[in-house]
Amino acid sequence: MMSWIQQALLVLLLPTLLAQGEARRKGAPQARNNTLPALLRLSDHLLAHYKKGVRPVRDWRKPTTISIDVIIYAILSVDEKNQVLTTYIWYRQFWTDEFLQWNPEDFDNITKLSIPTDSIWVPDILINEFVDMGKSPSIPYVYVQHKGEVQNYKPFQVVTACSLNIYNFPFDVQNCSLTFTSWLHTIQDINISLWRLPDKVKSDKSIFMNQGEWELLAVLTQFREFTMESSDCYAEMKFYLVIRRRPLFYAVSLLLPSIFLMIMDIVGFYLPPDSGERVSFKITLLLGYSVFLIIVSDTLPATAIGTPLIGVYFVVCMALLVISLAETILIVRLVHKQDLQQPVPAWLRRLVLERGTWLMCLGEWPTSHRPPAASQTPKTDDCSGSVLLPVLGNHCNHSEGPQDLEKSMRGRGSPPPPPREASLAVRGLLQELSSIRHFLEKREEIREMARDWLHVGSVLDKLLFRIYLLAVLAYSITLVTLWSIWHYS
Repeated sequence: MMSWIQQALLVLLLPTLLAQGEARRKGAPQARNNTLPALLRLSDHLLAHYKKGVRPVRDWRKPTTISIDVIIYAILSVDEKNQVLTTYIWYRQFWTDEFLQWNPEDFDNITKLSIPTDSIWVPDILINEFVDMGKSPSIPYVYVQHKGEVQNYKPFQVVTACSLNIYNFPFDVQNCSLTFTSWLHTIQDINISLWRLPDKVKSDKSIFMNQGEWELLAVLTQFREFTMESSDCYAEMKFYLVIRRRPLFYAVSLLLPSIFLMIMDIVGFYLPPDSGERVSFKITLLLGYSVFLIIVSDTLPATAIGTPLIGVYFVVCMALLVISLAETILIVRLVHKQDLQQPVPAWLRRLVLERGTWLMCLGEWPTSHRPPAASQTPKTDDCSGSVLLPVLGNHCNHSEGPQDLEKSMRGRGSPPPPPREASLAVRGLLQELSSIRHFLEKREEIREMARDWLHVGSVLDKLLFRIYLLAVLAYSITLVTLWSIWHYS
């Protein structure tokens, strides 16, 4: 009977003894954990059974929403030839990890903890336009809130492809995109949203280095869903960087020298057209402009698909200088060595000296009406214009010889004629005087012809100069208008 009672008591006390032993066994580690720092205890608590290879949701049908934000820090370079944009950005990610949650009261009221990035799950958010790995510092930690919110902040040097339009250089505005998307997960697994409001992202220039060549105008955002060849749908967030080039440096180093050379070319038209200095001056300007283009060729952006308008401007300016030189050569050819030229044709005289002067309001130019040269040239033995007619008594004609003249003078009671040698000397003198008169008339005719050609050249020079000036002004006004519209648009 007593043995039965002892066995019954043992059965009743055995669970109590076992419970006390188990409590003592569990209490010993708890006492040891209470002696560890709260941060270490929290880190061990969160990462003890954490699996970073699994998306951190308790219900697999629930997508993980990644909120992202971008702040532009600097525009490092714009490579127009390779169509590459290099920027430095501050990138921020935010998502909720359901496996990284705790009660702050159990861990000394800790509400935020930094843990290694390699120890937890991180979304595979990449930039689609990446073409090169930039020199970015490595940030090995992330912040975790007690409710599971994970904050991943890191700076990026982003080297991305961008379709650069350089036609408006140096007054160009570029629009490059940074597209953030998950490379593998569909929208059913990872969704993307914007951390801040679009208006705040658009006007945020708080940390932008605004002293470089490029000016940040705005950062536009756009969310969209796209589908690949399969039926899977992906989420992406686009950030459009709108930047504008500061044109002052290029205006001073490229446009002003070209404008000065063109002004000097226009001033060169005021040199006399009959002087050879104008041709030398124009050639010097053309050579100077060629050297200028060689110097600035490395400054101009170059692409395989287009040429900037300023390049077309330089080519047109070179063509205008060549046209100006050709016009100068034509005018110098007209007014130089007129004694080797024919008289001004009647059609050219009527077209230039009459209609051209009327068109340019230069007044009437007196035209000379010379008789033909054959009617002005008397015969060598004609003595009608001789200064020795009084000596010979006006009895010189072609039908009478020296004997008749002698008889005529003797019959009138005149003194005897001079000897025959004197008569021959007088005739030779008459021939010399006639030759001198013919020479003077010919020289006057050449001078008058030269004056005609000089005036034709002068009128043509003024006409071509006005046409050239109108072309330069129209071209300049067009370019200035286009560049002004692009700069202030």
